[in-house]
Amino acid sequence: MQPSFLAVLIRWMSASRRKGTHVRASLWALAVTLAVVLVGSWLVVPAEHGAPQATITSYPRALWWSLETATTVGYGDMYPVTLWGRIIACVVMLVGISLFGILTAALATWFVGGAAKDLRKAGEALRHLGHDGRVEASADVEALHRRFDRLEQLVKEGRGPRG
Repeated sequence: MQPSFLAVLIRWMSASRRKGTHVRASLWALAVTLAVVLVGSWLVVPAEHGAPQATITSYPRALWWSLETATTVGYGDMYPVTLWGRIIACVVMLVGISLFGILTAALATWFVGGAAKDLRKAGEALRHLGHDGRVEASADVEALHRRFDRLEQLVKEGRGPRG
């Protein structure tokens, strides 16, 4: 028997070596949001059932209301009128807002992580170039010392330039 889609998804999201922490957090937030949207849709229909002026009267309408509430769109075409419906709405709103916060943080982490990695590479290249430059300068200085030593020797022997 093959494992269920949900089991495979949970195993994949839990694998620490495959994804960064920010990616796993985003995936978990997305999964929780999806669950809250579905459960909120399922719970709001009985909570609103029989209420005067209730606009959320079926599961498909509740699912649409839950999606627009979680994404903070809130067209105003549907809204809960009972206390329990409003409590469910608050939970759906908070989870939706949290999802966008986590996704924004994950995106920022990805950008900053990439920039930090580039800076580390640039710093390493500069350190490497600095070391190579010191080695080349050191060789040039040694060559100049040898030439000056040879000139001094020629001057002492009297074979240097005549002035």
